[in-house]
Amino acid sequence: MRIDKFLSQLKYCTRSEAKDFLHTHHVIYQNQRILLTKHDVNPEKYDINIDGENVFYKKDIHLMMYKPKGYLSANHDALHPCATDLIKPPYDRFDFSIAGRLDLDAEGLLILTTSGTLVHDIISPKKHLPKVYLVTLDKPFTHEEQLLQGVTILDGKDEPYTAKALHLETHQEEVFITIDEGKFHQIKRMFQTVGYNVLVLKRIQIGKLSLGNLQPGDIIEFQPEDLYD
Repeated sequence: MRIDKFLSQLKYCTRSEAKDFLHTHHVIYQNQRILLTKHDVNPEKYDINIDGENVFYKKDIHLMMYKPKGYLSANHDALHPCATDLIKPPYDRFDFSIAGRLDLDAEGLLILTTSGTLVHDIISPKKHLPKVYLVTLDKPFTHEEQLLQGVTILDGKDEPYTAKALHLETHQEEVFITIDEGKFHQIKRMFQTVGYNVLVLKRIQIGKLSLGNLQPGDIIEFQPEDLYD
């Protein structure tokens, strides 16, 4: 790619500002200082050094985050802090898409990636990638059969939709529920349909990828194959 595109992608400057950036900063590639915006670089093969520091670069980056309550599954918002606010260097120079959002008051496993293909694989209902949630209800749960058979809820467009639990494990008010889709407020609406309010919602697993020992706000890198058998 051209060096001006590289600098823009990693948020050092805009492409129109790249000419001035190259003249006011030492950008070294293959032991040569770059001064022309049209200079081609291959950051996957060779290091690019800016003002004495090698730039961290990967074509595709996949992060798993323990999203705390109170953070939006979004990149920008005027009212609330966003999950992307928790991203620290060296990842903070990259633009991430969120694969499978969590409500503001929900917590747990959130996947952020620079790969559109991976986003599609995670959120597409055709892929049937299981997601496991731990919910705390307002009373002991006794309606396993109804959720396993399927209940009718409204999706994000207020259209009727049949939602099914693939698996349930009940411990009084606490329930582990597995689904392979993620309609708007699906978990909460499923339980509300059979007479329960969700007090705490925590996603603990997507595919084979689980929270493990992550604490709220923690972020680690993973590989796509970690999601699958």
